[in-house]
Amino acid sequence: MSNTVSDFVIDRLIEWDLHHFYGYPGDGIGGFDGALDRAERANKDFRYIRPTHEEIAALMACAHAKFTGDVGVCIATSGPGAIHMLNGLYDAKMDHQPVVAIVGQQSRDSLGSDFQQQVNLERIYEDVAGYVETVTTPMQAQLVVDRAIRIARAQRCPTVIILPNDVQTLTMETPKREHFVSRTGVGHPSTELTPPQDEILRAAAVLNAGSKVAMLVGEGAFGATDEVIAVAEKLGAGIVTSLLGKAVVPGDLPYHTQQAGLLGSRPSWDMMQDCDTLLMVGSNFPYGEFLPRTGQARGVQIDLSSANLSLRYPMEVDLLGDARATLTELVKHLQYQEDRSWQDGVIKGMKAWEAVTEAQANAKADPINPRYVFSTLNKRLPENSIVTADAGSTADWYGQHIKLGRNMMGNLSGSLATMLASMPYAVAAKFAHPDRPVICTIGDGAFQMLGMNEMLTVKRHWKEWEDPRFIVMVLHNNDLTQVSWEMREAGDPRYDTSQLLEDMNYADYARLLGFTGIRVDQKEDMEGAWNAAFAANGPVILDVVTDPNVPPLPPHISFEEAKGFLTALLKRDPAEASVIANSGRQVAAGFFAAARHALTGNR
Repeated sequence: MSNTVSDFVIDRLIEWDLHHFYGYPGDGIGGFDGALDRAERANKDFRYIRPTHEEIAALMACAHAKFTGDVGVCIATSGPGAIHMLNGLYDAKMDHQPVVAIVGQQSRDSLGSDFQQQVNLERIYEDVAGYVETVTTPMQAQLVVDRAIRIARAQRCPTVIILPNDVQTLTMETPKREHFVSRTGVGHPSTELTPPQDEILRAAAVLNAGSKVAMLVGEGAFGATDEVIAVAEKLGAGIVTSLLGKAVVPGDLPYHTQQAGLLGSRPSWDMMQDCDTLLMVGSNFPYGEFLPRTGQARGVQIDLSSANLSLRYPMEVDLLGDARATLTELVKHLQYQEDRSWQDGVIKGMKAWEAVTEAQANAKADPINPRYVFSTLNKRLPENSIVTADAGSTADWYGQHIKLGRNMMGNLSGSLATMLASMPYAVAAKFAHPDRPVICTIGDGAFQMLGMNEMLTVKRHWKEWEDPRFIVMVLHNNDLTQVSWEMREAGDPRYDTSQLLEDMNYADYARLLGFTGIRVDQKEDMEGAWNAAFAANGPVILDVVTDPNVPPLPPHISFEEAKGFLTALLKRDPAEASVIANSGRQVAAGFFAAARHALTGNR
């Protein structure tokens, strides 16, 4: 039986089937921390994981939601601890993930007195949270906890429970049957909603009329892989996935052209330029310049959020519903497209593109081409692996070179695109799936920011994991590479004072912690390094020295992008010679690979 409000909150989280709590302690949440200790000693069914920073805890909770489909839970103290969590909660908000944050606050009697570490948490969190409430009495705790969890799951957003310090240790009171008091219960409503039949039929009519159907599939279609493929098979469609939806569709499906946009493929660009019908499923893809021209394609969109419908492209039919349930109904009314010339063209385009990316990965660089690092990883991924990428240049190579199999997972910070998320994502993935190998791909900038701290969390817990393989691959180039390229695209040279990093040996850092450290500075050692990392019986840091000046070429280069790039070089970019040489090699590799494929691809 729960004694304090904090005891009740912990028991209620478990009753809601939430068992992983990511938190960082402090006196502002001290009463709750004490209840966690009591609950752990009583062998209650939960796991408290303390990373090295509150921001990491919130990012872990977001990642837990992504990799499990459950609600993520994070905990922090009042004041600065609560503020630190904001970045991770915005990651959850912008990628539509259910997360419940429990944060401390100063005692009720101090509120309004400018007491130490007292900040207006309700005002701070009102933009990021779908629900934020302070528990002011024990009898209110049940209402606030139940609403926070239910809203987070139903609306796929973060919510916040604020526990004043004195309330945390008050004796819990069961809500009474009286005026002003709400008595709440546990249980999520089903979100497997389907649109009305007449709307399904209207959508089917639009799709059946198309001869060149392109599907854009996002993270909202997780759990609907078979249904997505069934629709594509009926319509003879090609499939593009968003970066967050990469794992929804198997990478070896021949008409899956991977991503669109700056990190995307040429076949995805071509498909969007030439299609006469667009079906978007569970995606809020923001880059309108990579979608069809207005009036070019008839559109159908499926999304569980009405706010996302017809947001990026003017759709003819908007279907408010769950992806899997809606596609299940929709496919019953689709006609089989006998003419497969459109889909065959997509397949041929993807084969040509694969030849291009392979050639670009093998192009000369000094010392190692980062594309080659990801290309060799892709060929070795275990069938049940989980891959995370950071928001920097690793996202470029992850998008263009990693193909996730049906049983694999992969993710990154999407709409917020925050640095360093790759590490907490990877650690949370390991706690959620301790029997699967996890590969974190991260740049040295993000690793130095907060990422390397989390190797301490790994050191504390890795022996508990059923599969001990946890590989952190650091792209070591001493440059904040993504921003350097963004500067060049904008017409400015690289600003060394802001862009260059302090050099360090990350393999030695791994050994300092008792892990395996592998340093690679020659291309011919890369394959063996990956093999050794996957064979290791414990965590590994792969310190791969790469060339920062290999360009992340988009599938289509606009005049403005080319103009900005040339302007930057004319302003004497510090790496001008290397940038020009690498850009030339990448363009040449792609051109000659495409030409070879055109000559030999049909033999």
